[in-house]
Amino acid sequence: MVASPQTDKFAARLRMLKDRSGRGYDRLGKEAGVSGSSLHRYCSGLSVPADYRVVHAFAKVCGASAEELRELHRLWALADTDRDGAAASGTPEPEAEVEAEAEPEPAAGADAGEEAAEAGVTGRAVAAEPGADEVTPLGGTPERAAARRRSRLPERLSSRSAILAAVAAVVLVAGFVWLPVGSSTGDTPSAEGGLLYSPACRTVSMGQHDECVREVQTLLTRANGRLAIDGDFGPETLRRVTAFQVLAGLPATNVVDDATKKALYAHRVSMTTWSPAKVAQRVREVFTEDPGTAVAVARCASFLDPLYVLPNTNGSRNWGVFQISDTRLQDLHGTPLRAFDPDWNIRAAHRLWSVRHDFHDWPSCEAALNDSPSGTPRR
Repeated sequence: MVASPQTDKFAARLRMLKDRSGRGYDRLGKEAGVSGSSLHRYCSGLSVPADYRVVHAFAKVCGASAEELRELHRLWALADTDRDGAAASGTPEPEAEVEAEAEPEPAAGADAGEEAAEAGVTGRAVAAEPGADEVTPLGGTPERAAARRRSRLPERLSSRSAILAAVAAVVLVAGFVWLPVGSSTGDTPSAEGGLLYSPACRTVSMGQHDECVREVQTLLTRANGRLAIDGDFGPETLRRVTAFQVLAGLPATNVVDDATKKALYAHRVSMTTWSPAKVAQRVREVFTEDPGTAVAVARCASFLDPLYVLPNTNGSRNWGVFQISDTRLQDLHGTPLRAFDPDWNIRAAHRLWSVRHDFHDWPSCEAALNDSPSGTPRR
């Protein structure tokens, strides 16, 4: 495996946690449930684990904070997509495929990413008139065709050039007026006129960083989804998009497709759920045999977030408070939608616990806990 900038950043963060713990690879591996040699490869940037749960377990035994876990998940997601050679944002330029995923900012090639950050606000991305040299044809006329037309413009009559320039100016001005509606003004956009239906927002997916992502995040927060509005489509936004799709009865596609856009603008889906304090209280009520450890495991698995989703590289996902896997959901005759019901999720987790009266279904979190009755995470 040839190390990429993303892999180097991910490995550097792992080494920082390892050095801070003051423990060796073998000891950390034993506590995290993975071999010491594997941990050494991950920390050296020689490979990226296919399952994030390995990363999560390692970070927990190293004493990582919740914020560090979130950042580590973001770095792992970028490094993992680079390893597979897949374009996280949809259709990056072939000659800049690695750069397209190296940082969360650009959604396509380096040039297109910079233009998208500006054009998404000004409306330049939707202009496809051949007289505007500064226009980046994101989803419009192909660039080479536009260049050919521009090369012939000096040979046209001056009157036609003036007309084309005027038309381009009108389109640009229209972009200034139209794009901010529903995004920067705070007005509720309609499905027909919303920013997500512009050519610039044809695809919105992991790794993208622009006004299209900011619009998605704004609409999710209006549905009472808990996330930051920063224009960065990272793991946090992916989790919220997936949760929204499930709640809306849509396929969890990992991208904001047309059906998801329509549901977002319809404002009929609520992501309101229990607070972490209420979740912890209910866990204690259900796990009367070992309430302290149960709360610690739930906090380790999902930060006590009922709508938490953790995707795995094999296409499966873990759902809800206790991060019940797709396989376990089938065993419990449940669905992702039911798993988002915190009471059902907690009671289902207790059924799994009751098989052997331990937390063997959560090996990563169990390894990260002390042997104390309180189940306090290892620091």
